[in-house]
Amino acid sequence: MSESESAAKFNSQISAFGINPSKIHRNLSVEKLVEIAVEKNEGMVTSTGSLSVKTGKYTGRSPDDRFIVFDDLTHDKVHWGKVNKQFPTETFEKLSQKMKKFVGGKELFVFDGFVGADPENRLSIRIITDHAWQSLFAHQLFIRPSAAELESHEPELTVMCINGFEAIPEVDGTNSNAFILINLTKKLVLIGATNYAGEIKKSVFSVMNFLLPSKDVFPMHCSSNVGKDGDTVLFFGLSGTGKTTLSADPERMLIGDDEHGWSDKGIFNVEGGCYAKCINLKEESEPQIWNAIKKGAVLENVIIDKESLKPDFDDGSLTENTRAAYPLDYIPKAVIPSVGGIPKVIIFLTADAMGVLPPLSKLSKNGAMFHFMSGYTSKLAGTERGIKEPKATFSKCFGAPFMPRLASVYAKMLGEKISTHNTAVYLINTGWSGGPYGVGKRIKIEYSRAMVTAVINGSLDIVKFSHNDLFNLDIPTECPGVPSEVLEPRNTWVDKDAYDLSAKKLAQMFVDNFKKFKDVSEEIRQAGPKI
Repeated sequence: MSESESAAKFNSQISAFGINPSKIHRNLSVEKLVEIAVEKNEGMVTSTGSLSVKTGKYTGRSPDDRFIVFDDLTHDKVHWGKVNKQFPTETFEKLSQKMKKFVGGKELFVFDGFVGADPENRLSIRIITDHAWQSLFAHQLFIRPSAAELESHEPELTVMCINGFEAIPEVDGTNSNAFILINLTKKLVLIGATNYAGEIKKSVFSVMNFLLPSKDVFPMHCSSNVGKDGDTVLFFGLSGTGKTTLSADPERMLIGDDEHGWSDKGIFNVEGGCYAKCINLKEESEPQIWNAIKKGAVLENVIIDKESLKPDFDDGSLTENTRAAYPLDYIPKAVIPSVGGIPKVIIFLTADAMGVLPPLSKLSKNGAMFHFMSGYTSKLAGTERGIKEPKATFSKCFGAPFMPRLASVYAKMLGEKISTHNTAVYLINTGWSGGPYGVGKRIKIEYSRAMVTAVINGSLDIVKFSHNDLFNLDIPTECPGVPSEVLEPRNTWVDKDAYDLSAKKLAQMFVDNFKKFKDVSEEIRQAGPKI
């Protein structure tokens, strides 16, 4: 295809959305996007060279404003409920037309690229935004095309994120003036009235998580890395549990920090970048993330000193959900293209704010499926609107907001992978010890890293395990680099009776939550806590 033919095709595609092609900036360079963002007063360049932006009212995802279009494709394939709320096709079309009229004469930015590092399972995407900094975000987070790929680019999924367009709930059928509408049939996502760029990332991930199972590929909300010997490890967990931090290991090579697929050939990263939480970021504890915050990186809602222009990562006055977006190649020894072999080990990460779960335990296959479907953790401050302090939650598959299908669909795929490849599974609690949030302290990151190291290098293969009858978990009696008393959470509490009461409360929460899963075997159900 000639350059003129490619341009004509692009103009035709853009015009179909009611957009004037002459107002479009397509796949601009990092330098140009930063320059425009600063000119438009969207952000400022910090002492690190990164672009600092504020996202206004929305500093985290807004789950109440997210909907999936209900139609012939989705009616029996999506797990409808509080997470995946239905949106009528006709209402979507009307709002889509209103958005097209709104953007008609406006200056917009387009990123054309891909998600899915495996060429056999990748999806071509188009991100259209009205902010230069969000186009930079897309450029850094997704997989960038070569010049030849850009010329022949045919978007299979389009995301229109128009921050300046607000819905009228009583007219447009939305929950508020902000909205995230996913149309899986049209492969079109509409986002309005929220500047939080994480909505772009997570809506793309949601679409992939719906599509991949039909290709017999297991979609996962996890990070991954690989050792010198090619041993691949997965880290499942919700925001704030340590996926990004613990997978960014100087001794191992990062494949990706958040979203992956697992095919018969191995695993692959969905993205081309990282979106790391950076509240209380310290160079000595997280050097790879610290050093990745440089020219071209995007800092969301991080407070910047007005005189020195230095980021203050300890300041959570805007939100605890401060973020840094940067491409994978900002991490030393990152694997590019970001693919890996069959995982040797799977680690489930949870941040237990009740302070009662063991920091480290080994799971059977049925135990792994139970905890995968349960997805227990604590929502940490700032990750969603209204979350001010840790709150216990169960999020199926460690990512309910991004998993449109039934939990059993994903759990079955996990179980098959574990059986086929004899993959070991461990549960690591990165939450509180010595008491609940407000009384105890967060488990030291050096302890969590030591646990991860022991799991990966096989140190736990030669130690004894004790069985926790209440939680039905096998706990190692020792772990290199971790005080033995830390491994048994009851030992860290001054008030043992208070521990017993809290532990029984959490165990009951597990049991009550799992009752919602009807299509699950008794073996899996019995692998959970025993009341």
